[in-house]
Amino acid sequence: MSTSVLFDVPGPAGRRRNRLIGLASVVILTALAGYVIYRFAVTGQFSAQKWAIFQYVAIQQLLLNGLINTLKAAALATVLALVFGAVFAAGRLSDHAWVRGPAGLVVELFRAIPLLILIFLFYYGSRPLFGIALSPLWALVFGLTLYNGSVLAEVFRAGVLAVPRGQSEAAYALGLRKTQVMTLILLPQALRSMLPSIVSQLVVLLKDTALGFIITYEELLFVAKQLGTQVQFGSPFIPAAIVVAVIYVGICMALSWFAGHLARRRPRKGAAPPTRPEELETSGAVAA
Repeated sequence: MSTSVLFDVPGPAGRRRNRLIGLASVVILTALAGYVIYRFAVTGQFSAQKWAIFQYVAIQQLLLNGLINTLKAAALATVLALVFGAVFAAGRLSDHAWVRGPAGLVVELFRAIPLLILIFLFYYGSRPLFGIALSPLWALVFGLTLYNGSVLAEVFRAGVLAVPRGQSEAAYALGLRKTQVMTLILLPQALRSMLPSIVSQLVVLLKDTALGFIITYEELLFVAKQLGTQVQFGSPFIPAAIVVAVIYVGICMALSWFAGHLARRRPRKGAAPPTRPEELETSGAVAA
């Protein structure tokens, strides 16, 4: 019978205690949510006046533009952060100290600097440093890239190191070079274990695009702030925040579903990787 090395399997009393704790947590969270909804209702946050603003086509178009700007910044930063993370993860895994050292320094540096400071440095410091003024979009994208790319570099490195060492040793024994071992053996196995962490970080990146409103980038939070200042609709800050929050939740849930779909996929039959030297040579994995 398999046993857990992390904790003891609870007995009957432990299972009853866990069920009671779970039930109490649900009751407390439900009561808290009910109190919040009650306070919103008492203060008139659900009144028709505050929600009437969303029936206008111009407001809907404004929200759509904010969503497009949010997705644009997130898409650009995602691509750049994945490239940044892959490059510096490879640098940190290098056998050469002159590559491994600077790569580690860059990763640790940008992981330590708060994201908002990076955005400010790019937005306000680009002209005095480089003689050009970055747009709010690119200041936000570069800040997101450096911070999240550094975190992803550690995710990639940890995923590769988590693959049993015997896998790479067997590949080297077959005559593969290090690049081939990394791309053909280690990365395909590490990707499944890395995928949840990668998706979690990309969700964080998506939500961090909301920091763009501080430098006047017209993303969803910036639009919500504009809508909240409409006095003729009773300054609907809370309704605008709720609408924007629902949009963010929908996007993050879609991203998580897509990642789960990828994780559940199985290799096609007959698509197993070659294991014998002659198969490797035939597939082009071993140099002639």
